[in-house]
Amino acid sequence: MPASVVSDAVTTEEFAELRGAALECAELARSLADTTEQNRALPPELVEKLAKPGLLRSGVPTRLGGPEAPPAVGLETAEMIARGDGSAGWCTSIAITSSLLSGYISQAGAEEVFGDPMTVAAGVWAPRGKGRRESGGVVLTGRWGFCSGIPHADWLFAGFVLDDELKVAAIPKADLEVLDTWHTGGLRGTGSHDCVAKDVYVPEHRIFAVVGGPPPGATALHRFPIFGYFALSIAAAALGNARGAIDDLVELAAGRKTLGSSRTLAERSQTQSVVAESEAALRAARVLMFQSIDDAWQAAQGLEPVPEKLRMGIRLAATHTVRTSAKVAEAMYELGGGAAIYESSPLQRRFRDAHTATAHFQVNPASFELPGKLLLGLPARTEQL
Repeated sequence: MPASVVSDAVTTEEFAELRGAALECAELARSLADTTEQNRALPPELVEKLAKPGLLRSGVPTRLGGPEAPPAVGLETAEMIARGDGSAGWCTSIAITSSLLSGYISQAGAEEVFGDPMTVAAGVWAPRGKGRRESGGVVLTGRWGFCSGIPHADWLFAGFVLDDELKVAAIPKADLEVLDTWHTGGLRGTGSHDCVAKDVYVPEHRIFAVVGGPPPGATALHRFPIFGYFALSIAAAALGNARGAIDDLVELAAGRKTLGSSRTLAERSQTQSVVAESEAALRAARVLMFQSIDDAWQAAQGLEPVPEKLRMGIRLAATHTVRTSAKVAEAMYELGGGAAIYESSPLQRRFRDAHTATAHFQVNPASFELPGKLLLGLPARTEQL
């Protein structure tokens, strides 16, 4: 896998171990991909292997026993795992992003949610719930869709409205009703079901805000733009899935011959051209993505907010990477021909997963509009950039 753009300050043995664990998990995820797809959830043995080295909580600060991995490291591990299986990489990305909220919630809340090193959190920050104040906390009612990873998660970070303000609550999964709604074309293994809360009491120490900038006393990881990280997490999974699609096509092309031809698929000039062009596009998108990460990471080392220009660069890179990755996965699927149309084909799964990722609101075509406004010097709301 090509080296990412990561500053020397993060090339420690600790993070080398995280990357090594991610490579091992990628192999397991690849071997279990059919089971993941059929069960519409990650197998327990894969969740355990991901959780033990901290791959699902790399946003948790060291003061709470977490890895506190820089964005380039956490996102690269998700990319590696997605190379093995798109759903596994997606769930890793979502869990990492949710673990970042350990830096926003109160100390008591963070200890309660992330005190167990095997804890996994999911999150939907969109304000789909309503809360009313009640003696030391909030009573919350709502329904949240697209709760990726909820089958194996212990907690859900759920967005809601309280007194006309946007808040997030940490809710134990045991307090929620999980509805079996995730019947989709792609990313089936993410188990992104709906969750419902009905008059659930949430104490004050598990309520916080993510809008308005980093929390007081934040480290560099939690000064890094959190909404940008969210968009990048989708891009990391898409990038790894596209890389996996090239892997799958190369494996197929070595031995497959089309009807009436003595040449293998790999020996055909069209295959060679399309694979080379796709490789170039994917490498270029990856460089753009990790350069935008490194630029913002360097800025996050200071005490000032990361500049708007760099936050825009993150969002632009994330959307471009997801959409380029989908084109690559589609190109590999088309090269696979008749062999790729069956549900048993990994190329078919890569194609479906890629085009499900492009529907995410953080990276859909409309997400180009905000960077476009800024590039054109037009007024724009950037509080969630």
